[in-house]
Amino acid sequence: METKNRCSWCLKDELYQNYHDQEWGVPVHDDTVLFEYLNLEGAQAGLSWYTVLKKRENYRKVFANWDAQKISKFTPAKIEKILLNKGIIRNKLKVNAVVTNAVAFLQVQKEFGSFNEYLWQFVNHQPIINDCPNLAAVPAKTELSDLLSKDLKKRGFKFIGSTICYAFMQAIGMVDDHVNDCWKKSKP
Repeated sequence: METKNRCSWCLKDELYQNYHDQEWGVPVHDDTVLFEYLNLEGAQAGLSWYTVLKKRENYRKVFANWDAQKISKFTPAKIEKILLNKGIIRNKLKVNAVVTNAVAFLQVQKEFGSFNEYLWQFVNHQPIINDCPNLAAVPAKTELSDLLSKDLKKRGFKFIGSTICYAFMQAIGMVDDHVNDCWKKSKP
């Protein structure tokens, strides 16, 4: 049986390997999936992605399968109920940010036709393939993630600092930061 070279961050277990092999760095253009990743990356702030990944299905249930229209109408009572759910990260600021982000997301869709159109313009609608000889070569943020973060904040999004934005850009395939010998690395 052939063993595939993978980025070393995903070797913890099958959940992480499957995420790496099937999702991380694959270009995403579906608005609902983009909204999910944006909020999950915000939920990760101060924690590990693995922690969020294990709770992902609970997030989908609690946040109406990431239907921004429904989430934008969540009441304070609904938010209090969500905060009792042990299946998510029960941080009031992060949970409230999802509702705030839903409102901002809908505005971006209205202005640009889709969140996808808005996001991918930052990379001229083409993934950036970075040279990553090892994990140490992968940045935590870049000038581009600074720019995206600043613009999202201006539009009212929360939990969207530059480091979160860069992780988001990696997850949705705007940038390819697989290490060079990883089987998932795109060829320029």
